Amino acid sequence: MRYLITGGSGFIGSNFIHYLFEKYHDVHVTNLDKLTYAGNPANLKKFEANPQYKFVKGDIADAKLVDELMKDVDFVVNFAAETHVDRSITGPSEFIQTNVVGLHTLLDAATQHKKRLHHISTDEVFGDLPLGTGQKFTEHSTYFPSSPYSASKAAGDHLLHAYSRTYGLDATITNCSNNYGPYQFPEKLIPKTIVNALRDKPVPVYAQGRNVRDWIHVKDHCKAIDMVLQTGRTGETYLVGGNCEKANLEVVRQILNLLGKPETLIQLVPDRPGHDLRYAIDSSKIERELAFKRDYEFEKGLAETVEWYKQNQEWWQPLVDRLEKGL
Repeated sequence: MRYLITGGSGFIGSNFIHYLFEKYHDVHVTNLDKLTYAGNPANLKKFEANPQYKFVKGDIADAKLVDELMKDVDFVVNFAAETHVDRSITGPSEFIQTNVVGLHTLLDAATQHKKRLHHISTDEVFGDLPLGTGQKFTEHSTYFPSSPYSASKAAGDHLLHAYSRTYGLDATITNCSNNYGPYQFPEKLIPKTIVNALRDKPVPVYAQGRNVRDWIHVKDHCKAIDMVLQTGRTGETYLVGGNCEKANLEVVRQILNLLGKPETLIQLVPDRPGHDLRYAIDSSKIERELAFKRDYEFEKGLAETVEWYKQNQEWWQPLVDRLEKGL
C-alpha cells in the first residue's frame, strides 16, 4: 500500500505515519509537508533512513508537485492544515490558502488520477454547544463555525462533498474532537500546560477555564482514520470523539497533580474572541458501522502523555524557545 500523507510532519500526521509503519509491513509513505511553524522533522526522525519513507518539502497548493506525487499512490490522507484558532484570528489569510485552496488542489489531482482520498477535519466546523446539556454533534449537525480557522475547515468539508457528488471522487471525511498525545506542538493546552509546569512557569487558562472539550488520544484517532480508509463508505462523514468531556481547568489541574506541581501556577487570562464554550461528539456512526473502539481512557492517556513530555525535553525545548522568541 502506497500513501501520500500531506502535513505528515505535524502532530496528528506524524502519529499516523508511526501508526502505519507499526501496523503494516508493506506500507510505503510519501510525506508532503511545507514545514511551517508546527511541522517538525524531528517527529519522524526514526524513519529518515527507511527506504519505504520519503519526505518531500512542498505546498499542497502547488498543483504541479501534487499532480506528480499523486500518480503512484493508493491512498491520499490530508492532514495539512493551519490549525491554531488564535493564529487564525490575527492572520486568517494563511488559513484560507492552505485549508481551502490547498485542499482544492488535492481534490482536483485526486479526481484526475482516480485516487482514494481522506480528509481530516474538526468538530469546530459545527460551532459550539451549551454548557450543562447532553447535546452532541452528529454527522447531521448544522455547520456554524466561530473562527477563521473553523470557517476554513468548513469550506474544505463542503468542497470535498461537492467533488464526491459531482465528480464521483472516492473521498471521506473524519471530524474529530480535541486530540492529545506525543509530538503535539507546545502551544496547545495539554502540552503547554505540561512544559510550563515542568519549568515552574505560569500556566495560562482562558477566562475561568469553564470551556469544555471532548478529548481523544491521537492513537485512537489514527486507528479510526485507518478504519475509514479501509472500509468507510465513499462520500460519507464520520465523527470521531473520545466520549470524554472535560473543562479546561479540570484538565490543567489533572496535569499539575500528575507532575506534583501547585495549582498556584494557574494564571487566568482574558478570554479570546469567539471562544467556543463546549464541544461534544456522538461517535455512534463509526462505532456502529465500522466497529470502532477506543483503546485509551483519558486518565491513562494523559498520564502517558505527561510522561512522554517528561522524557523528551530535547524534542520540545527548541520549540518552546522558538515560541518564546515569537517565531
